[in-house]
Amino acid sequence: MLEFNENEAGNRLIELIFVPLLLGLFSATHCLGMCSGIVGMLTLGLPREIRDTPARRRSFLLLYNLARIFSYTLAGAVTAQLGGGTLAWIAPQLGHTLLQGLAAGVLLIAGLTIAGWFPHPGRLERLGSPLWRRLEPLGRRLLPVDRPAKAFGFGLVWGWLPCGMVYTAVIYATTSTQAWQGAVFMFFFGLGTLPATLSAGLVSNALVRLSRNPTLRQGVGLAFIALALTTLLYPTLVKEMPWPLDYIVELLS
Repeated sequence: MLEFNENEAGNRLIELIFVPLLLGLFSATHCLGMCSGIVGMLTLGLPREIRDTPARRRSFLLLYNLARIFSYTLAGAVTAQLGGGTLAWIAPQLGHTLLQGLAAGVLLIAGLTIAGWFPHPGRLERLGSPLWRRLEPLGRRLLPVDRPAKAFGFGLVWGWLPCGMVYTAVIYATTSTQAWQGAVFMFFFGLGTLPATLSAGLVSNALVRLSRNPTLRQGVGLAFIALALTTLLYPTLVKEMPWPLDYIVELLS
């Protein structure tokens, strides 16, 4: 198992929360294009008595998304355990360096994509096609969705829908080296995608508009690119960087 010192562990914890949240939030443009159609289809397919009752309709929408995020979390745990464990076993001395390079590459692509300077990683979606061909019939069997259990089940299947931005996040989660870290990364990525998939609510709409602002997207993209280049070119700087919470503890003590 690859190990981190105290500062690395602290920075890793920050990285497992803020990086995936931003990546999920600024995937909104792609999410709206792909997932809004699914949400619309599911909403129209609900029984009339559910569709015409806002509270019940929102509960079904929430179940879809909770299950979808659960699938993301599971994917993160599995890939982190398999990927990190394999690299640690094959190259225990170089494992951390290899994982750091992979993480930097994924961050660089994500930053360029968010900023609009790199085409959407659509080719990655082909990687999940064999699995999706097996799962998609399960989703069809759950239609029409007329019960909470069906809503949750459909959301579980939806979470495995081939998506380039999801796969980008999963590849990054692979660098976490431990199952719980990969799970946490993908959980927060899923939370970041919620504003785009939860179509109701003023806060959600405001966040979606914010995430589609070109200037803000370029700023966030540049931040990801800077972090990627720092990780790649100056790994010791990232490794030895003090955890911000250390300063908070000093201030309070």
